[in-house]
Amino acid sequence: MADNTRVIEVVPYNPEWRMHFENMKEKLQNDLGDLILAVEHVGSTSVEGLYAKPIIDVDIVMESYDVLPAIIERLEDAGYVYEGNLGVEGREAFKAPEGSLVKHHLYECPKDGKGYLEHIAFRDYLRANEEARREYGLLKLRLAEQYRNDIDSYSLGKTAFVTSVLQRN
Repeated sequence: MADNTRVIEVVPYNPEWRMHFENMKEKLQNDLGDLILAVEHVGSTSVEGLYAKPIIDVDIVMESYDVLPAIIERLEDAGYVYEGNLGVEGREAFKAPEGSLVKHHLYECPKDGKGYLEHIAFRDYLRANEEARREYGLLKLRLAEQYRNDIDSYSLGKTAFVTSVLQRN
């Protein structure tokens, strides 16, 4: 169960999110480059013009689970804490290091994993579709107001929209 005590904050798009991601990407590529295929900015902060919680979502893409132990070791050396899949198959989660300058979620995903493929499909659809981007942003604002301290209900409230977009792709 998620932490239901923090206030959910949804804010206008911030162009600095892209810069923060690029800095994280460079560091992750330096630390993991020989083990990974790509570092992708996903989630709402990756879509220009979209309201978002100010938390950057990052997917690190690996060829297969064979390299996961080495990735875990290197990320732990960099201060990340491995959290397992948190109930989502095809996605391994890492808690950001204490004192990170930018709030972020880090996930390790196989290149053909459902979670990764859905993240990319959803991001790319919103980037290309202004009306869907506007509609999703308004939904997020409404849910953040309605479920101010309930991240589970906030997330559940987005499910129908996300599912409808993924079914189009």
